[in-house]
Amino acid sequence: VQLVESGGGLVQAGGSLRLSCVASGSIFSISNMGWYRQAPGKQRELVAIMISGGSTNYADSVKGRFTISGDSAKNTVYLQMSLLKPEDTAIYYCNAQVEATSRAKYTTWGQGTQVTVSS
Repeated sequence: VQLVESGGGLVQAGGSLRLSCVASGSIFSISNMGWYRQAPGKQRELVAIMISGGSTNYADSVKGRFTISGDSAKNTVYLQMSLLKPEDTAIYYCNAQVEATSRAKYTTWGQGTQVTVSS
């Protein structure tokens, strides 16, 4: 199973970006999909997560500015980011808890997409 992110880039403070993450491969089911980020010199942190059933959780720092959504039929999760701040600059990673068709369960990560917010 692979996760491929897209949609990162350079944006001015106050702007918006939309990240996408598509899961592909021998997928039986996906229980959780979410977004993490890692800024230089900092630990990777949770940004937003969508739990099977549709509930969502957000980091306090992005509440009211970011929205996570998904399309289960397409094994895709999105992160709409608005009112971006320079401190949102980081590599954003997609994460999923997957059950493969072999019934093996594991957590997988995407390769990351860079988001840079200029002041």
